[in-house]
Amino acid sequence: MALSFFQNTFAGNPLNRASERRADADWLAGQLGSSDSLGLAIWNGKPLVEKTKEGGVQIAYLPAKMVDELSGGPERLLFMGLWKDTAVFAVDLEGTSDPAQGPLQGLGEFMDLRQIALRLPDTDAAILATAKQMFEWRRRHQYCASCGQPSQAMDGGWKRKCPACDAEHFPRTDPVVIMLAVHGDRCMVGRQEIWPKGMFSALAGFLEPGESIEEACARELNEEAGLKTVSVRYHSTQPWPYPSSLMIGLIAEVEDEDARPDQTELSEVRWFSREEARALVRGEYTDTFCPQPMAIAHQLIKAWAFEEK
Repeated sequence: MALSFFQNTFAGNPLNRASERRADADWLAGQLGSSDSLGLAIWNGKPLVEKTKEGGVQIAYLPAKMVDELSGGPERLLFMGLWKDTAVFAVDLEGTSDPAQGPLQGLGEFMDLRQIALRLPDTDAAILATAKQMFEWRRRHQYCASCGQPSQAMDGGWKRKCPACDAEHFPRTDPVVIMLAVHGDRCMVGRQEIWPKGMFSALAGFLEPGESIEEACARELNEEAGLKTVSVRYHSTQPWPYPSSLMIGLIAEVEDEDARPDQTELSEVRWFSREEARALVRGEYTDTFCPQPMAIAHQLIKAWAFEEK
């Protein structure tokens, strides 16, 4: 069940994470060996999915026993949680050979999560984003940050421990503020030179240590566009598994429209009236567009453009 008025793509994981079970090795082993338990596979960051009759895609679930065999041990396994009373696991596969043409032939197809996100059921997208983010963390943190020795997966994949110095390491999430600057009945979007031609989006930046969400929002708007923030209101958040961000969506009222792109982060800015912003999210411009609906930037622009005044 959604906990807020709005739920972005990759949010809303329906599984009971059952974190109290992660350290119970005997229970996990029993669930892996159960014929009732399910598994899913990720290969080089791509999930195994199958097509639906309606033209969409969904998770291609596997028997947990198969996932256990493919993993070769706990290092590549992740206990995802419980679907009601059914345990769900994930396996992280790597290499140049497509497993869908090998041991998983006929069971599904590995596809890029970003490309299929809007074709997936919302719950499937959230489950897969969780698995992808966790496996990205595993790949990037295989060595102890304290002593540099190899670390080991523990607690169903949700913790790593160094056998050399006993340091424990936990998954990280990087908070990012993403904000739509508004002044009266106009909103501002910007673009980076490296983006596809004509693409404009909300501004964004990582929170820094010792900084509140509101302070980060004000700092980023000032650094990138020379704007002074007057007030900040919250819209929603989005887990973003590229590789491990939490996007914090905000609407920021600014003092004026004297925006000056810094030519480092931003190469150009544009102001849109509400009607123009509505056309932008509808895709009605031939030379200008905003991110797709799966992105929180799209939802921020849409929420402001269509809000009742």
